Amino acid sequence: MPRLGDATRGRVLFGGDYNPEQWPEETWQEDVRLMRDAAVNSVTLGVFSWARIEPRPGERDFGWLDRLMDLMHTGGIGVVLATPTASPPPWLGRLHPETLPRDEDGRTEWWGGRQHFSHSSAVYRHHAAAVTEDLAARYAGHPALTMWHINNEYCTYDWGDEAAARFRDWLRNRYGTLDALNTAWGTAFWSQGYDDWAEILPPRHAHYMKNPAQVLDFRRFTSDMLLECCTAERDIVRRRTPHLPVTSNFMPLWVGQDAWRWAAEEDVVSVDLYPDPRDPLGAQHGALVQDMTRSQARGPWMLMEQAAGPVNWRGVNHPKPRGLNRLWSLQAVARGADAVCYFQWRQSRQGAEKFHSGMVSHAGERGRTFQEVKQLGAELALIGGAVAGTHSTAEIAVLHDWHSWWAGAQEGRPSTEVDYPDVLRSWHRALWEAHLATDFAHPEHDLSAYRLVVVPQLYALTDAAVDNLLAHVRGGGTLVAGFLTGIADQDDRIRPGGMDARLRELFGIRTLHEWWPLEAGESVDCGGFRGTLWSEELEPAGDATAEAVYKGGELDGLPAVLRTGRAWYLSTLPEPAALRDLLARVAAGVGVRPVLDGLPDRVEAVRRGDLLFVLNHGREPVTVDVPGTHRDLLTGTAVQDTLTLGRYGVAVLAP
Repeated sequence: MPRLGDATRGRVLFGGDYNPEQWPEETWQEDVRLMRDAAVNSVTLGVFSWARIEPRPGERDFGWLDRLMDLMHTGGIGVVLATPTASPPPWLGRLHPETLPRDEDGRTEWWGGRQHFSHSSAVYRHHAAAVTEDLAARYAGHPALTMWHINNEYCTYDWGDEAAARFRDWLRNRYGTLDALNTAWGTAFWSQGYDDWAEILPPRHAHYMKNPAQVLDFRRFTSDMLLECCTAERDIVRRRTPHLPVTSNFMPLWVGQDAWRWAAEEDVVSVDLYPDPRDPLGAQHGALVQDMTRSQARGPWMLMEQAAGPVNWRGVNHPKPRGLNRLWSLQAVARGADAVCYFQWRQSRQGAEKFHSGMVSHAGERGRTFQEVKQLGAELALIGGAVAGTHSTAEIAVLHDWHSWWAGAQEGRPSTEVDYPDVLRSWHRALWEAHLATDFAHPEHDLSAYRLVVVPQLYALTDAAVDNLLAHVRGGGTLVAGFLTGIADQDDRIRPGGMDARLRELFGIRTLHEWWPLEAGESVDCGGFRGTLWSEELEPAGDATAEAVYKGGELDGLPAVLRTGRAWYLSTLPEPAALRDLLARVAAGVGVRPVLDGLPDRVEAVRRGDLLFVLNHGREPVTVDVPGTHRDLLTGTAVQDTLTLGRYGVAVLAP
């Protein structure tokens, strides 16, 4: 199976989405000159080009793309060629309105934007396959082609009639019989029992709360239908070019896509990453997405999109201060990226994203944005040979599962203040601020390589996942879990006792009497720290140790943090510093240490292969202890024991 290394060839890929069809052809030669000036070695072509390639049904216009492919090859720039199926041409919706998705209220999503396709439409799939087949046939042997990019940011839902028919087929395959479905969905509640498959619909607009198990299965179905679309196009290009890797870019932590399952179907895992430059935790958000993507890829991955400056879809869209683009790009490389790419090469002058930055901004080649892009390209060329293809290791795994997230996000949950992605970010932030290297893992993955496994929150767990957690602890590992873990099974059926009995025994919980969710802004006194979001009325078993207890109120004297042997349970979300200190203490107790001790605030140290990346996320200069003799690959200078980094400074140290 081809891999990212087949495209990188010992380099870090650098470039971005190139949409030259938006510009007159005389601009193209200028683009190549600027690309070479910026050490760009890869561009993605064709992402939104369906209407240009197929202006009328069955017609093909490849002449412009032929010239571009040749131009890129002549310029020494590789091409990641996209299938253009994320944005069907207007004629497809006009002639075949059944290809257009409908929302849960029955409203049609019309053309005029993008992603206006039904994942379940046979007609859409037919036309998408046809244009993909012709694209692959024409360019399979082109020397510029290095990789395929399927569609773009798969993210569509559909509650329409064709999707309803496919949903019923999917349910038949999953359950086999209506009796099994009725049992899994708990349809005895509210007289929802189904006697004919034709009675089953997607969870459309309802008078009151929808059946949460039905909603859960619809989320699973949606992810699977989108994956079918992706793999159908992947298989077409793979038949033509079995030696070339194929990818489709993820949106980070998008709720509609089981990225663990998707990653298993990809040669290259790629992601789009857009932290807010004004967010004081923007670097931590980036680190989380980078850790997750590296873990999905099980090695090097591709940063498919980022912004060289401002985006255009926040309420207020701030530019990146000088040096931040370089810092965050090198952070991605430190955490496993072998490709650093952008949306897009040249900032658009028209259309919905004309205020979204490009590598070449409206200011042109003399603008600060392009000058910083040039610097970054030169530096990636310097370090590419030393970093490409190398791996990172971690002894801590954070467990994450989309199905558990979907199940826990139901309407009738105990507290809408508990937002799963926020909880996940809080726990990862604690580990990041403790300077502890972290992987992500699925709860059924092999955990034997990790000394410490952290479960921020896994509301729904399969029996296999529960057994896996037990085996980790019995095998000598340490487990720290947060509240609302192991509450339900894979069908969103609450476990007897309010938590899986095996987990209650593991954590030393005799009885979970009640959940006591907290109001927004409310906190509870846990002795040495404040707890937020949640609290629980727990009765501990005799062999459990209360590491922290609630002080005052209804839960006075009851455990907030409980430990039994190597298993810890947190019945609240400690404030950030307390969670950081607790996890750092547990990690130190099992022999897991930061990459560097005594790091200043806002400084990050990451090992990748033999290289040590040191990154200053602050605006003030810092001095960092780096014991030993090193060579900074970015400057070529020797570093002995200490290192000074300026604002947003980075060093890449080789032994």
